[in-house]
Amino acid sequence: MTRLSSKGMHTAALVTVIGIGLSVTACRSGGASAPASAMPSVPASTPSRATASPAEAASQKATKAYLAMWDDVAVVAATSDWQSPRLADHTTGDALSVLSRQMYADHANGLITKGHPVSVPVVQSVEPQSAPKTVMIRDCSDARGWLKYRTDTGKPADSESGGKHLINAEVKLAVDGSWRVTRFAVAGIGSC
Repeated sequence: MTRLSSKGMHTAALVTVIGIGLSVTACRSGGASAPASAMPSVPASTPSRATASPAEAASQKATKAYLAMWDDVAVVAATSDWQSPRLADHTTGDALSVLSRQMYADHANGLITKGHPVSVPVVQSVEPQSAPKTVMIRDCSDARGWLKYRTDTGKPADSESGGKHLINAEVKLAVDGSWRVTRFAVAGIGSC
């Protein structure tokens, strides 16, 4: 399932597009906070937000691990350091092996990758629903801003400008409770 083209890691693009920001604004009067008695109270009978189901929680954690993997890859690819321990932070098994081999090949060929891939992963399945161990993710990765360059000249390594690639990934729950990408497959440019 895990395969990268000879054009290199930029064809396996994706990474972090999901940025979630949460702002909380506190109201103040004259620079001092309002006294506790002036603060509105929440009735005890107000229902609290329900906790996420096991499948929802697993989906969120697996997606976070998937995006973190591509963040790690983008950082490591800037130097093609195939020995970087960062590659194993969010991957294991076939995924880690493929990434390490690709970084080694790039290093040996005098290539680095600049920029960052963009990703919007979508969870396809969670198994089993009651106690998830495996999450399948589908992504349309945009690698147009994540390209290979020659270390000796600083020039682009090839004439391709990157593109969008379909990526299917398997993310599994590890024995230590973390979620890690175990396998992924990257389709060619224009596959999504």
